[in-house]
Amino acid sequence: MEKRPSYLDVNLTPEDRAKDLVSHMTLEEKASQLKYDAPAVKRLGVPYYNWWNEALHGVARAGTATVFPQAIGLAAMFDDAFLGQIADIITTEGRAKYNEQAKNEDRDIYKGITFWSPNINIFRDPRWGRGHETYGEDPYLTSRLGVAFVKGLQGNGKYLKGAACAKHYAVHSGPEGERHSFNAVVSDKDLWETYLPAFEALVKEADVESVMGAYNAVGGEPCCGSKMLLKDILRDKWEFKGHVVSDCWAIKDFHTNHMVTSTAPESAALALKNGCDLNCGNTYLHMLQAYAQGLVTEADITTSCERLMTTRIKLGMFDETEHDSISYELNDCKAHHEVSLEAARKSVVLLKNDGILPLVKDKLKTIAVIGPNANNRSILKANYCGTASKYTTLLEGIQDVAGEDIRVFYSEGCHLYKDKVESLAFPNDRMSEALSVARLSDVVILCLGLDADLEGEEGDTGNSYAAGDKLDLKLPGLQQKLLEKVTALGKPVIVLLSSGSALAVDYADENCSAMLQTWYPGALGGQAVAELLFGKYSPSGKLPVTFYKESDVLPDFTDYSMKNRTYRYIESAPLYPFGYGLTYGNAVLSNLKVNRDSVKAKESVEISVEVCNESQYDIEEVVQVYIKVKETKYEVLNHRLRAFKRIALKKGENKTITLQVDSQSLEVINDQGDSIFEGNAVEIYVGTNQPDERSKILTQKEVLCVELPIIK
Repeated sequence: MEKRPSYLDVNLTPEDRAKDLVSHMTLEEKASQLKYDAPAVKRLGVPYYNWWNEALHGVARAGTATVFPQAIGLAAMFDDAFLGQIADIITTEGRAKYNEQAKNEDRDIYKGITFWSPNINIFRDPRWGRGHETYGEDPYLTSRLGVAFVKGLQGNGKYLKGAACAKHYAVHSGPEGERHSFNAVVSDKDLWETYLPAFEALVKEADVESVMGAYNAVGGEPCCGSKMLLKDILRDKWEFKGHVVSDCWAIKDFHTNHMVTSTAPESAALALKNGCDLNCGNTYLHMLQAYAQGLVTEADITTSCERLMTTRIKLGMFDETEHDSISYELNDCKAHHEVSLEAARKSVVLLKNDGILPLVKDKLKTIAVIGPNANNRSILKANYCGTASKYTTLLEGIQDVAGEDIRVFYSEGCHLYKDKVESLAFPNDRMSEALSVARLSDVVILCLGLDADLEGEEGDTGNSYAAGDKLDLKLPGLQQKLLEKVTALGKPVIVLLSSGSALAVDYADENCSAMLQTWYPGALGGQAVAELLFGKYSPSGKLPVTFYKESDVLPDFTDYSMKNRTYRYIESAPLYPFGYGLTYGNAVLSNLKVNRDSVKAKESVEISVEVCNESQYDIEEVVQVYIKVKETKYEVLNHRLRAFKRIALKKGENKTITLQVDSQSLEVINDQGDSIFEGNAVEIYVGTNQPDERSKILTQKEVLCVELPIIK
């Protein structure tokens, strides 16, 4: 009887199986496996595999799938446990599609189970077009949500349910138009305090299977070939064991844009020698030339091939696994739609409410729904999305929930960004209609903002003038004019702001009755928003980014210093702060307790607090813990989030919750990028928002505070 090859022995470790499998390959076969569209090695039973798949907020680009709110909306939930459930659903659908398509020998792009998600870059500047793919501006929030997403996506079984990818490593957040040649200059303090913590958490805590390098350079080294990032930090300092993939066609940039190499073989060698195992692109087609020129060794090629085969073995591609029975019927099923709907409800942020919300049906006869985003399906999808089997726009959701007894008028009002809707018409061709329906209505719901054609990835968006980034924070086109003319009528106006980033909406804040930030809320987002408007549920989202005032002058977009950026370093009062969001209820915090009278190095702090819903509405609320270490020059300018917990409270209900502030949170980052324990005391703030003056004005609430001396 012929001996079974060792690489098929399920009793061996994936690493040992991969070494054995690769040992049977020729040099040419090994080199061929380093491209994202890896050919079959039929004599060894290795099928063709395309590594490129996306799962940012649902399985993307491969047909029907559940479309959840965009990542920035998922971040606004401030709910890591629920995000983990969503990630598990996404990978369930990914497996269901993979299992079915494999039966049909369909191994095309976007049909594998290696998902290039999540995007854990820090949304440091609201002009960045891809910011809505991230979890916001805060390193701690991004870390907690990223860890939850990766664990949910990869599962905890014998085999990986899917392979997650932490991207884009590192110091990457625009400008999109310069990303192929841009060199991000960053201090050691900002690097380790802001740009690296989420990546470190995903590697060390979540055991993320892959890391994707960014397009840009850091300190003159292109990220996909950076010795500092890939070898010194990722492999040596963090002991990362998975594989590294380049961003798509990023390695070509080495010799065409960054100009650190002269030829494609040199670029391939630079990337491989520094630890980039998989090339999304075609530069690794030159790997054998690099070998022939003595730029790489066969051992270099073997190492990367072994890492890639280890991932495929961990995913069970050569075995029978517990995931093989996941049926296609689970894809896009009703239960998953309900979770997407719940996520949309949790993600919407109530920015302002003068008491008009929730709307009372018995008091309304007519509603005007106006604006370019009212019936715009694009705002439901965002980018990196799948195809939903059902979409509910904002207009459709309001029509459905309002019911037959309320007349809902509709006008587009204006184009999203052009000066007319119809090409042959005069400018402002929908303005008079909008004003007419507004006059006829008891209340106006004005649907404004952006969509993924105006903010997104370079080359992936129609916003060619800024390559996907925003030039400023203003409402585009005629939207501001529409807003001003409608509010001038004196009707109650509720603004639904749909965008993946912060907009400067000072005028709306001053002149409208209510405003909700809907983000890009997923396929059923219109239903969720309508249910919130009419009080079936209470809004409960919190801002994962700072909303700046229109008069604020942002630092230069290309400046990667954190000075005057995000809530941690902002030097003026924002319009709406990070962590802010209203509900229909009133959560009152009291009886704050900590488990120690002082803190020493390597000690964590346990906090308990009572939360009472003193209202007639059932609500969900997010308790947030911020800290600031006193008497050290290395603390952030303001304060920093270090714990949070979302809780549900029935009307009148009281709960006592506990939160942990780990010992690392009590340390600060010095100018060399080291985490140190210093200062003389730590202030701990507990509330439903951050402890800044603007939040206090908006909520009319004080946060609780305790100060603990630091003992050296």
